Amino acid sequence: MASTPNPRKNENPNTSPNNPTTTIAAPIFISTESLHSLLSHETLIHHLQSSLATVSSTLQTPIRQSYAVSPSSSLLLMPSWSLSPSLPYVGVKLVTYFPQNSSLNLPGVHASYVLFSSTTGQTLASMDGTVLTLYRTSCVSGLASKILARDDSETLVMIGAGALAPHLIKAHLSARPSLRRVIIWNRTTEKARKLAEEMQENGGFDGVSFESNRCLEEIVGLGDIVSCATNSETALVKGGSLKAGAHLDLVGSFKHCMRECDDEAIRRGRVFVDNEAALEESGELVGAFERGVIEKGDIAGNLLELIKGEKVGRSNSGEITVFKSVGSAVVDILASQLVYETYNHAELVH
Repeated sequence: MASTPNPRKNENPNTSPNNPTTTIAAPIFISTESLHSLLSHETLIHHLQSSLATVSSTLQTPIRQSYAVSPSSSLLLMPSWSLSPSLPYVGVKLVTYFPQNSSLNLPGVHASYVLFSSTTGQTLASMDGTVLTLYRTSCVSGLASKILARDDSETLVMIGAGALAPHLIKAHLSARPSLRRVIIWNRTTEKARKLAEEMQENGGFDGVSFESNRCLEEIVGLGDIVSCATNSETALVKGGSLKAGAHLDLVGSFKHCMRECDDEAIRRGRVFVDNEAALEESGELVGAFERGVIEKGDIAGNLLELIKGEKVGRSNSGEITVFKSVGSAVVDILASQLVYETYNHAELVH
């Protein structure tokens, strides 16, 4: 850490040799367990809603860098830094993608997040980037449904039962307290059933029922909010099945070959994105542009414009809204800010 090995007697190991009065705080490591205790979907949704509009213009977020470390494995770097005194941080997410890990019964994606001071460059904290990503991704979707879904939404359909699914369910339930029923579908029926049981027993949402269903076409039409988190390359949500007034949340695709809904869903809905990268990366949108279903100019707005009120969200109760997210380093640094500052506040209180 920051302390000097075997410091001399009476020497402060956290004092700079160039300036004895300057204290160098040791970097903190925030464990995965601590991160869960410091973050909630409700608080992160509120933080993103209140912070994005004020700090977005001060953030520098270069395009993420990707390096092949083997024919099938990659290292990704996602940096971001702020020019604002109110957000005095530099953050970098380090991500490894090893798809062959499935044969070892290990996750294919691992990540760490490192936060530095933008004033001195000192390392402030490191934390589990994988869990941080689950929170920030789901809370971006939750914030979008808070703005775009109907106020009287009662049924959430969750398509996919992987690591992101419980976070998405909690984020949507936090954003839309009117939700009373959650139906989960997964290609592996048993995974959906287990997730429904776990959420019912441990989700902490009184008055909400959780169930699984193996018939996707049957349940899509029940959803006031339909949230998708899969790596599917074939359309799962058929636009013709969506009910009037539904909100469709698309999280899974980040490559042109990936697609969670068909062209009809895109054609029927007013489409919003988390950021402009979705127009280049999302399989649903890129394909729709290529096939002439919609044009880039038909995209109704992005999350920042919705928060600022520069673009109108839902215009009537029968309208179908679509939100497509691909993620960004902007929400990473804001999520890590909340974790770090909450941790420091808790330490001061104790």
